[in-house]
Amino acid sequence: MPAIDVNSDLGESFGVWRMGDDAGILPSVSSANVACGYHAGDPSVMRETVRLCAEAGVAVGAHVSYPDLTGFGRRNMACSPREVYDCCMYQIGALQAFCRAEGIALQHVKPHGAMYNQAARDRFLAEAIAEAARDSGDGIILMGLAGSEFEPAAAAAGVRFAAEAFADRAYLKDGSLMPRSVDGSVIHDAAAAAARVVLMASKGKVIAGDGTEINFKPDTVCLHGDTAEAVDMASAVRRALAEAGIDIRPLREVLTR
Repeated sequence: MPAIDVNSDLGESFGVWRMGDDAGILPSVSSANVACGYHAGDPSVMRETVRLCAEAGVAVGAHVSYPDLTGFGRRNMACSPREVYDCCMYQIGALQAFCRAEGIALQHVKPHGAMYNQAARDRFLAEAIAEAARDSGDGIILMGLAGSEFEPAAAAAGVRFAAEAFADRAYLKDGSLMPRSVDGSVIHDAAAAAARVVLMASKGKVIAGDGTEINFKPDTVCLHGDTAEAVDMASAVRRALAEAGIDIRPLREVLTR
């Protein structure tokens, strides 16, 4: 049976402020990208999110970001590769401690927001993130945009790479994500998102915003956890994959099949 990982960005609450329904999304995903306090989350939220993931049997990854709580990590920053490496190491180490306390291993590292988009195009930033994943040990996987600078960076660092696609984000014809400032960049229709994921997983294709057919075979598909329809969309994607005969497995299992 073909298999794919389904991931979601979780643990994005902060203090008394709540973001998303993590408990509602967890039954539909196989991996979670847990915020590490730089764009969202705090120590208590990190601990509770890791605990929920461990109980649900969902693999945990570090969702590393620029230090930008005010901008939710979505504002570009002029950080050097060394600064990006240090930021990633700091966040990965913090989440690893909570994972160890729950008796689970950290599965992957995925950059968030502006760091993700800038590094997808910048080889030196991508290499800094890949090196942080490598130096954190435990065979951590680097998750990044399919067809981007993340893949050669992972190869250069000697870490496994997981090509990621997005169920709820529109694409440009070059395979990059449509900027959030553009109307239609975020997909809110659960049925449409589910159909896109099945096409990605079964045919290795996605249709860009201008109608261009983009060819790539993702190892994992992301569902954002910060939209109003996140839980319904996650459920719809899981049902559609099951109906198409596609198994949902954590990333480590997908990459070894």
